[in-house]
Amino acid sequence: MAGNKALDFNQTVYALASEHPEIIPIMSELGFGDIVKPGMLDTAGRFMTIPKGAKMKGIDLGLIKKAFRERGYEPTGD
Repeated sequence: MAGNKALDFNQTVYALASEHPEIIPIMSELGFGDIVKPGMLDTAGRFMTIPKGAKMKGIDLGLIKKAFRERGYEPTGD
């Protein structure tokens, strides 16, 4: 789908959220509730990627990618 915003899943959650702060509530809905806790983005988010977090939380990466695509993003890398 043309016009989708690219999300490089090789980047840290901190980097992605800095560039696209609107993904924070999406990630929270997907099961990454800790992302909204004060300090989590500045600490764990600086080394955690979405695929690593998905594996750690037992969340299907395919479902995460689908959810982002439905909201106008194009996940790349992993």
